[in-house]
Amino acid sequence: MGKVGVYIQVPFCQTKCTYCNFHTGVVSAGRFAPYAEAVCREIREYAALLRAAGVEWGEVVERTAAGDIVVDSVYLGGGTPSLLEPALLADMLRALRETFTCGWEEVTLEADPETIEAEKAAQWVAAGINRISLGTQSFVDEELKAAGRLHRHEDIYRAVPILRDAGIRNISFDLIAGLPKQTRESWRRSLDELVAMSPEHVSVYMMEIDEGSRLGLEVLRGGTRYSARDLPSEDTMAEFYETAQAALKATGYEQYEISNWAKPGFASRHNLKYWRREAYLGFGAGAHSFSGAQRWANVHDAAAYVVAINAGRGAVEGVERVTREQALEEELFLGLRQLGGIDLPRIQREYSVDLEEKVGRLAAAGMIEREGELVRLAAGKLSVSNEVIVELLR
Repeated sequence: MGKVGVYIQVPFCQTKCTYCNFHTGVVSAGRFAPYAEAVCREIREYAALLRAAGVEWGEVVERTAAGDIVVDSVYLGGGTPSLLEPALLADMLRALRETFTCGWEEVTLEADPETIEAEKAAQWVAAGINRISLGTQSFVDEELKAAGRLHRHEDIYRAVPILRDAGIRNISFDLIAGLPKQTRESWRRSLDELVAMSPEHVSVYMMEIDEGSRLGLEVLRGGTRYSARDLPSEDTMAEFYETAQAALKATGYEQYEISNWAKPGFASRHNLKYWRREAYLGFGAGAHSFSGAQRWANVHDAAAYVVAINAGRGAVEGVERVTREQALEEELFLGLRQLGGIDLPRIQREYSVDLEEKVGRLAAAGMIEREGELVRLAAGKLSVSNEVIVELLR
């Protein structure tokens, strides 16, 4: 049994980035309060709503003597939740406190640099937020403009002192490797400026090209809009990733997951729940949840979500029981994303599988490393994790 993480989805943005494939939208600020009120109602009525949807929690989560679920991490993501009035964010956190037993170790708010103001930051801290995930993406204005971002590099330098003065001692920066117009020199500049600002946590994501974003669709069509012809090659993106690995390691950051680095003691407690297949509850439009045995998600459309919650019928779109085969695949996929690797004997015992021969073959090929009972991706093979997992499951 373990403590539960809570994710709250705020699917609103000021503008849609060209590379974004999330279910988010640009709406009038008048829709923010009704949405937050619906999230509060979903939180307070979660037990009845989940029972009606056929969700079973069983004994996988820690409860108090009174039967209350214990929550130790909260993540307010999106979208751009920092767009909401701080009072609305505080209302949602208050609803959590009134519904669950909360011993929060980490409460993260995703924020864009241009949305940060001193008064708002002070109210965030007062509401219980102690970690900011800053959507920096790049320190180069030309890249930010091409991607449709609203902030510029000076906004990052303005935002961080505001957060520090408000009492935030845990800041995470995001960078994207492979933005349009990105070069080796500009990537190095972003890395150098990030390191100089010394955030506690860093996430580096590889640009994804798919038809779910305007940029991705334009690339697949062979068009020129959204700077589609100015994307670095896949080999160059892989080089950027390796450059980031070296730069961050040299300056004291520990890589603990394929896309994530942290100073000692600052690994994301909440995100580790996802990678370790621990239980989490999601509230809001498009939010996902996992009980240990079942996965489910809410409807993605924010307006439909509000209507459903206000009607008292819940917003769960579908409940899926995780099969033994799916659970094994998740164990391998999520486990090998972590630099700590997987406990091979445990997985073989729990899933009644024999992976020794395949592991031996992959180790001989230099794809994975074995240290006692632990198996992990080889240091230079993190970018090909999917190939290793496919081979293990074949």
